[in-house]
Amino acid sequence: MGDEVIEQNGVELSNVEAGTGKEKIVMEEDESADDRPAWDNKIQYLLSQIGFAVGLGNVWRFPYLCQRNGGGAFLIPYLIMLVIEGIPIFHLELAIGQRIRKGSIDVWNQINPLLGGVGVAMVAVSFLVALYYNVIIGWCAFYFFNSFQAPLPWATCPGNGTVLECEKSSPTAYFWYREALDTSESIEDGGGINWKMMLCIFTAWLIVCVCMIKGIKSSGKAIYFTATFPYVVLLIFFFRGVTLEGAGEGLAFLFIPRLDKLADPIVWLEAATQIFFSLSVAFGGLISFSSYNPRKNNCTRDAVVVAIINSGTSIFASIVIFSVLGFKAVTDSRKCLQEFQDVLDTRVPGFASTNTTVTAANYMDLWGEYNTTNPAVRDFNFGYCSKEGNLNNAVGGTGLAFVVFTEAMNQFYPLEMGPFWSILFFLMLANLGLSSMFGTLEGVITPLRDAGIWKWRKEFLVVLLCVVCFLIGLIFAQYSGSYWLDIFNDYSGTFPLLIIAFFENIAIVYVYGLKRLSDDLEYMTGSRPNIYWKVTWMFLTPISMLVIFGATIYTEATRTITYKGWDAALGQVVDKGPYPWWGEMMCYVLICLPSLFIPLVFFLRLTGVMPYRGETLKSKQARVVKSGSRGAISKQNLVTDSLKMRFSDLKAHQEDSDSVKAMLP
Repeated sequence: MGDEVIEQNGVELSNVEAGTGKEKIVMEEDESADDRPAWDNKIQYLLSQIGFAVGLGNVWRFPYLCQRNGGGAFLIPYLIMLVIEGIPIFHLELAIGQRIRKGSIDVWNQINPLLGGVGVAMVAVSFLVALYYNVIIGWCAFYFFNSFQAPLPWATCPGNGTVLECEKSSPTAYFWYREALDTSESIEDGGGINWKMMLCIFTAWLIVCVCMIKGIKSSGKAIYFTATFPYVVLLIFFFRGVTLEGAGEGLAFLFIPRLDKLADPIVWLEAATQIFFSLSVAFGGLISFSSYNPRKNNCTRDAVVVAIINSGTSIFASIVIFSVLGFKAVTDSRKCLQEFQDVLDTRVPGFASTNTTVTAANYMDLWGEYNTTNPAVRDFNFGYCSKEGNLNNAVGGTGLAFVVFTEAMNQFYPLEMGPFWSILFFLMLANLGLSSMFGTLEGVITPLRDAGIWKWRKEFLVVLLCVVCFLIGLIFAQYSGSYWLDIFNDYSGTFPLLIIAFFENIAIVYVYGLKRLSDDLEYMTGSRPNIYWKVTWMFLTPISMLVIFGATIYTEATRTITYKGWDAALGQVVDKGPYPWWGEMMCYVLICLPSLFIPLVFFLRLTGVMPYRGETLKSKQARVVKSGSRGAISKQNLVTDSLKMRFSDLKAHQEDSDSVKAMLP
């Protein structure tokens, strides 16, 4: 016998057995009564998720980690971590956001109020990352504005050889550390506010505020440009890069694996943290974005597609980067060898008449032959003569974009095209940063509104948040700001993500329940999760995160936290030693602060100090099913009464008939 379907107040209520039926009732009631904003179309949603996931880390952090951890060998743990950690957690966040249609705080409150701290931790991480992430966009703005001149201001050293700091380093390094950052000697020397950087950071926050002011209606429109333009520029640089001299050397350095690196646990640790940071899991932004989806949406397919596009972008960007870096390594090597040739020709009597050409194969032999008799030969700096050495030291954090890549662009031919390449490159970086910033701030704004913490207009919250972030972010506009940014970059968005992701995996699979999640996915996507999803969610993902968690604690506990900085006298980056005590304390605060909200909220809710007064999924299900039962009973009573009335009429009619018959002769 089929299930009877009764409609009450526009909601279908089924008398099917507990489980899928009850979940369906709750979801249908929510969606019918929900006036939540929604994406204009599926493309807009996917571009927003891709824009959030694909960011600056794909362009400079992934190539750096790949180079430092064995080239192609790094791809092995990276892809393994993508399969057993990245995609499963990514899918969980999309599914739970689409199912409950709330921000990260209210999602966890509705699953179980004791888990509310997971959502608060996500908001805290998003806030901390937003503080420094937009500073990098401000740096991009500074370089973008300075690109509208020929020659580029970082093409040559100022002062015709009189500025020793520039002569000892390079024009691009000098422009970055002195003209742009005007960096102090150490983190202890704050030095006041760098007004140029402050104005650029203000511009970056103003752009973000304008794009976010109307929520997904405005950021969703902007994402059409911010998410697609970087791919256009990367494609242009790809064709330019692979045609450069030395591109082959750069790509060989990237893809030829050094398999001995796989025995190093740090390689696996950095692969896992890069997956988390790159996919933007545990920030809450994925949950917020997916909460604007209709319930009937294939979030399983979305998770796989976005994750693959994100990782593919990292690898594609690395090809572009290492093509350019190979070109730079070859040109720097040739320049260095030519300088050594000039020294030998002019300083060593009779050498020019030998017609000996200095090459990569013989320059060290020539140095060994003449260094004991000639001080100019003995003191020559061979730092850039080796192509392999140049590639080994080529990539690293912010220096990749603002020092190394700008130097390579100085050598692109024709030289008159330098401003064009520079404008494209920094506009691309700014767009990568902006699309990620939209998702990061949604991870703060949406939870605060959904949880009822902010009850006024969303526009006011966006403006207030941007103003607060800008004011706190002035710490990065100091002359010591780059040191502070390194602290936030290394500690606020790495270790806490691992902890949050572990707890959300446990919360969804073991507290919310794998069966309920499977029922939800069947309703939303039309199919239940297969064996891959079940095995990773239940075993592989949490176990691998625990192992990485333990390895991270061991690594951090057994090393001294040090930092590097610019030495103006030497014209190079040097080791500055350990942080001062307050700098080291800030590192630990950034690690622990977001994570502490998880046990704190658990304890406050458990003891009744901070009770949750909202409605959980369990209570909502009970209410809706009970309401449905009353509706069914009412309809049954209505049918019974109708039958009684019809029977009474029939009986009366029969009695009248009998009376008539009795009156007949």
